[in-house]
Amino acid sequence: MNEGHKRILRIAVPAIVSNITVPLLGLIDVAIVGHLGAPAYIGAIAVGGMLFNILYWIFGFLRMGTGGMTSQAYGRRDLDEAARLLIRSVAAGIGIAALLILLHYPIARAAFRLIDATPEVERWAMLYFRICIWGAPAVLGLYGFAGWFIGMQNTRFPMWIAICQNIVNILMSLTLVFLFGMKIEGVALGTLTAQYAGFGMAVWLWRRYYKPLRHRIDWRTALLHRQEMYRFFSVNRDIFFRTLCLAAVTMFFTSAGAAQGEIVLAVNTLLMQLFTLYTYIMDGMAYAGEALTGKYIGARNERELRRTVRQTFMWSIGLSLFFTLLYAAAGTPFLALLTDDAAVLAAADAYFYWVLAIPLAGFAAFMWDGIYIGATATKGMLFAMITASALFFALYFCGRAAYGNHALWAAFIAYLTCRGVVLTLLSPKFIKSNR
Repeated sequence: MNEGHKRILRIAVPAIVSNITVPLLGLIDVAIVGHLGAPAYIGAIAVGGMLFNILYWIFGFLRMGTGGMTSQAYGRRDLDEAARLLIRSVAAGIGIAALLILLHYPIARAAFRLIDATPEVERWAMLYFRICIWGAPAVLGLYGFAGWFIGMQNTRFPMWIAICQNIVNILMSLTLVFLFGMKIEGVALGTLTAQYAGFGMAVWLWRRYYKPLRHRIDWRTALLHRQEMYRFFSVNRDIFFRTLCLAAVTMFFTSAGAAQGEIVLAVNTLLMQLFTLYTYIMDGMAYAGEALTGKYIGARNERELRRTVRQTFMWSIGLSLFFTLLYAAAGTPFLALLTDDAAVLAAADAYFYWVLAIPLAGFAAFMWDGIYIGATATKGMLFAMITASALFFALYFCGRAAYGNHALWAAFIAYLTCRGVVLTLLSPKFIKSNR
């Protein structure tokens, strides 16, 4: 294996491990409240967790934008700018978090107007939300650190932070619930503690291993330099609107399935678990593309940039073929592990071939996203997402009367494919080492 592939794997493997640990925080909470004897507790965790997933997902630009700009600063050896980027991102995250805390009550009330929950579930979910919202500074601040570490070609630190958070969450939640007799509030406080433990660990790792950069920080330049702040927010603005489109498609997919009945909703939920598993792996590989692309663009190294793009696509195609074969061989038995409902499993057979199309339809979109982020070519990403989202809604509304849920899945596959095609066509314009 040549050095280029080794560089990709050194970044991708820890990132994949980090991604896989992400859903564990929610699963741990569900597992603990599942033993408290009331279904409302499980519903409250599900609703509260969904609210935070959507809320924080919207601000994912704090990680992505920071990663791309930091990797370019790293490539051109501009450590002063790299240090300033961390300050900008973490400061922006904490500022946004302060607004979320200030507005958390109207945000929660508006959300519960859209969610059809029983009064008991809503009461416990609101308690969970009111406690966990105080973790927003840690979560959004950690987004900045995670993007910065990735930009500095270091995905090991985010991996260790994610592992630390899960350990703290397990220990604190179990202690508060089973030793101190708390219920939802114990789980929420355990999650809150884990979030600040992760943020504290990020700060400690930065101070311990990036100590020389502390003396390079010019706070006035970091936060008040007009041109650099404009670039920071223009990059993140494009990613923000791209994320809104992504969220619209994802939420509509769930809503459209729910409108077709409980069986179809259950089927779509199960099949999307296979898509989610695939995204955890491909996102890790995209992080490698992001970090290395930014590095070589910053260094103006056209040769290594082209090699990185080629090699990351080789890995993504290989992984997509692997997942296609894996799902063909073991996908149905995997679904049987998630549910024993015969009606749902029987209905899933009619749609399973759509899942087999996901890896090959989506690999280009995932890899180009990482490469475009590294190149800070966010306008191209936004254009591709708008185009693909428009295609998704057009295809679904044209075909839903005749094809029902098949139209929904066909529109989703077309949406993934369109993103990859548009990004491929735009790549000669946006992915250059002499930007």
